[in-house]
Amino acid sequence: MDDYSPEPKWYVAHTYSGYENKVMDDIKKIVENRGLQDVVTDVRIPLEVTVEMDGDVEKRHETKLFPSYVLVKMVMNDFTWHIVRNIRGVTGFVGPGSKPVALTDKEVAEWGLEPETDEAAHVEKKSNLGFAVGDTVKVKEGVMFGISEVKVLEISSDERTVTCSAFMFGRETVIELDAADLSPIK
Repeated sequence: MDDYSPEPKWYVAHTYSGYENKVMDDIKKIVENRGLQDVVTDVRIPLEVTVEMDGDVEKRHETKLFPSYVLVKMVMNDFTWHIVRNIRGVTGFVGPGSKPVALTDKEVAEWGLEPETDEAAHVEKKSNLGFAVGDTVKVKEGVMFGISEVKVLEISSDERTVTCSAFMFGRETVIELDAADLSPIK
């Protein structure tokens, strides 16, 4: 395994179904107990969080994006491979044979694993609203009903308000609108 980079990269460990949390916890414990924070820097289970409103009550649901997989940011070498591979519940790494393949920069950016860099293109996920940052939407009601289309700049974490850019009064103006007043353009 001497052709691997000395820099930590993201790898995907395959686990038995339902073992994702146990594997993640075990990796974190081993890293802490053995002082391996410099070679195994992060462990995550990719989750999609959805928020639904039931009247005035907010309900959060977490769904595993990739069941039976755990993402590990690590310096790949024989020692670290052996540590992760021999954790109870891990069946191996994603890659041909027993040779793990690191995630590409594009995959890392798309999954939001690293802070956005100039080189990595950041891809926004669609919200439950049916539109995402960068989309053009129409104003279907509310105080700005007269404006036909606005560009979405930011969606609040609770998806109740949307910061938009609209052409008003002869110039581009940033406004905040209720998400309920907007609809995607089909």
